[in-house]
Amino acid sequence: MKPSSIVEFVRDTYQTNDFIPLHAPTFDGNEKAYVMETIDSTFVSSVGKFVDEFEHKIEAFTGTAKAVATVNGTAALHAALYMAGVERGDFVITQALTFVATCNALYHMGAEPIFVDVSPVSLGLCPNALERYLEEHAELTEQGCFHKGRKQRIKAVVPMHTFGHPVELDELIAVCHKWQLALVEDAAESLGSFYKGQHTGTLGEFGAVSFNGNKIITTGGGGMVLCRDLEDGKRTKHVTTTAKVPHPFEFYHDEAGFNYRMPNLNAALGCAQMEVLDSYLAQKRVLAARYEQFFAGSDIRFVTEPSYAQSNYWLNAVICPDSEMRDALLAGTNDAGVMTRPIWKLMHRLPMFANAPRGDLTQSEFIEAHLVNLPSTPLEIK
Repeated sequence: MKPSSIVEFVRDTYQTNDFIPLHAPTFDGNEKAYVMETIDSTFVSSVGKFVDEFEHKIEAFTGTAKAVATVNGTAALHAALYMAGVERGDFVITQALTFVATCNALYHMGAEPIFVDVSPVSLGLCPNALERYLEEHAELTEQGCFHKGRKQRIKAVVPMHTFGHPVELDELIAVCHKWQLALVEDAAESLGSFYKGQHTGTLGEFGAVSFNGNKIITTGGGGMVLCRDLEDGKRTKHVTTTAKVPHPFEFYHDEAGFNYRMPNLNAALGCAQMEVLDSYLAQKRVLAARYEQFFAGSDIRFVTEPSYAQSNYWLNAVICPDSEMRDALLAGTNDAGVMTRPIWKLMHRLPMFANAPRGDLTQSEFIEAHLVNLPSTPLEIK
């Protein structure tokens, strides 16, 4: 398939000859009204009604016990790992095929990543690869799970729901239970994605969601910690708001905390976006179905949701038959003003994580060399 035919298809879908971005924010609801209400109230920072309202909306949508708003998705993941008991010097197993923020959160807290391969079914952490790595390199002691060679504790596993496609959670949970590991879901890309009817980010002990400008809904910048246990959620709220003990006027903080509070101004935007989330999800499924039909029978494979899941199709993706076609597709579409992107460089190829322990990454390397993301902005397609 020629890049020019893909360009023609995307332009026909979006009905424009202008530049087509990969994923642009869409504001066609109450965003301006709520933001202006916040400005008029003067409560634009960390105090205001919209923060609580946004958290409650996320709780209702995802079914989590407690949602805690943060300044961005990296802060949400950092807080989730902290609450899961990850400490300086610990290992955390994750995927090399992820956005760098997953590993940056570990770096900020003094933990180190171990990289294992992804599943061809989900593009996320593979439970079989996880089990193989642990069987070969880990041992259980009275103090927990430890790396045999490095003698460091392995504390947690962080799967990332790549492009919104849920990982194989039942299998991952079983492996984590066997090896006494906490499961923290990096659900940055998967708001609106469900695993066997349950929202992503709510099956692990904690989950982290992002509301960056390129996500399915945005608060400009922002994140959310999803807490399965209500008491854990209350403490997460406490430590992410500088661990300040409530008092009419005195400042007393009972432990070291984080200033990860989401401003009311951002939360106002999020509340308006939540009102149209269902519509965006429906539009994105129509768009994904159209992409799937277009590529059917060609030598380019469209990435579809796993059979056990309902994906938000945050970023649509295709697998090219070889890296040469991938490069030609990237060059041809971008030259024509249709934005496409390769997947991220694998984390072990970056200088700060080059020495991290890792298992066999055959599947991750294949995807890195063959995958292209296509324009995915929600659009009401006729």
